[in-house]
Amino acid sequence: MLKISEIAKKTGLSTHTLRFYEKQGLINASQRSEAGYRLYGEADVRKAEFIRTARNIGFSLDDIAVLLSIRLDKASHTCQEVTDIARGKLDEVYEKITELTAMKATLEILLASCCGGPEDATHCSIMEALDASEAKQQSSSGNTATNEV
Repeated sequence: MLKISEIAKKTGLSTHTLRFYEKQGLINASQRSEAGYRLYGEADVRKAEFIRTARNIGFSLDDIAVLLSIRLDKASHTCQEVTDIARGKLDEVYEKITELTAMKATLEILLASCCGGPEDATHCSIMEALDASEAKQQSSSGNTATNEV
């Protein structure tokens, strides 16, 4: 049996992260020592590694909880269930790529329009564009700066 610090070293997860996953119900110590230390077995190590891999791919904790339940009883679940979760994550990634591409294009336009010189920012085109965008958002939504706080 391994203490939490040992499973942390083995998995590359911090003890804080392992405790967080335990609070979320994703992982549980197999046993506790008489002194109250969390003790983990090899199955717990593999589960923690599974969680780490899934998080690195971008799965949410909710997705991981479902995947762990499928992992626990594969015979009662279908590949379609797993595929649906993975497809949902891939759709989110594509959406994020689209958002990031639009952000990149906007930043490139802003940077191209600014001289970037040493003078004060009184007439900085980037600041003017950001101010104009804020004013446009406020007029279209009816918000003012005070009620956004």
